[in-house]
Amino acid sequence: MTGRTFILMAVGISVFAILIGSAVFFIAVHGVEQTMTPDVVGKDLISALLELQEKELYPRLQMRSSQEKRGSILEQEPTAGALVKAGRRIRLVVSQGIILNTIEDYRGRSIDEVRAEIQTLFASTDFPLLNIKEPFMAQSSKEPSGTIIEQRPEPGTPVSSAVALEFVVSKGEENATMKVPNFTGLTMEACLEQINKTDVDFAFDSRPAQDGEKSGIVASQTPLPDIETEESTRIKLMLTEPEIQEGETFGIFTYTLPKNPYPIRIEISAITPDGSKLSLLKANFPGGDLSVPYKIPIGSTLILSMLDRELFRKTVF
Repeated sequence: MTGRTFILMAVGISVFAILIGSAVFFIAVHGVEQTMTPDVVGKDLISALLELQEKELYPRLQMRSSQEKRGSILEQEPTAGALVKAGRRIRLVVSQGIILNTIEDYRGRSIDEVRAEIQTLFASTDFPLLNIKEPFMAQSSKEPSGTIIEQRPEPGTPVSSAVALEFVVSKGEENATMKVPNFTGLTMEACLEQINKTDVDFAFDSRPAQDGEKSGIVASQTPLPDIETEESTRIKLMLTEPEIQEGETFGIFTYTLPKNPYPIRIEISAITPDGSKLSLLKANFPGGDLSVPYKIPIGSTLILSMLDRELFRKTVF
């Protein structure tokens, strides 16, 4: 081998080594493995971190007050499905739950409205900051029945931990009177609709239609229409049994509810065999013996709810 050949070989090896080294360097710098960002929005923080770890991605956390459950992921950046290099930091916005600084002023508002608002506000959390202590204290007042007239803690009280709200609720004026509505002659459906509008205490009974009477109407009521009586008076309604078609059934749904110092919203609904929902009655009811007529398809399920919470159901045949 001549000296020139040796020099050329040495130079060639050196150039080859440089090329190989450069290729390895650029692969290391520019060829970092790419991965797809997982979808972690809506998941809890621990699950989200584990999924990022599997993809060799790292979180950058931001906290935000939210109605979503504490620790759940609200947002991520980059979004799910984006191709990124392993080792990339993914921004996660994490719910820190609902932050309450002070107690609101609930006086003058309906207790049913406030109860529904608080239930909705903390529906997604296992440890609500506010709950309502029941049963309520009730006293006579010029305010409509069900209106909050006092509360503890006082409005503006700082919130540092879970708080049980205590309310004094109006049960209306002492010995308040009303003019008895006229239900006589109304069909069963029209009578139930009128009860919803007037919020009177009521009780139904039924009997077969007599000579000359129409079926499925209110034949009589006690007290009589237009009489001035106490607001708490129960109006007894006698219904003639309606004509039913093949596949239908008629009856009186009965249930005994606890007595309340003020009327509470109830609903009677029915789920028919084909899955349809029928609303039979929505009314404010003070409690005690409840009786509501129904004419529905055989095999339907009657459901009694109070304040949107199911209390009882039964299937009728």
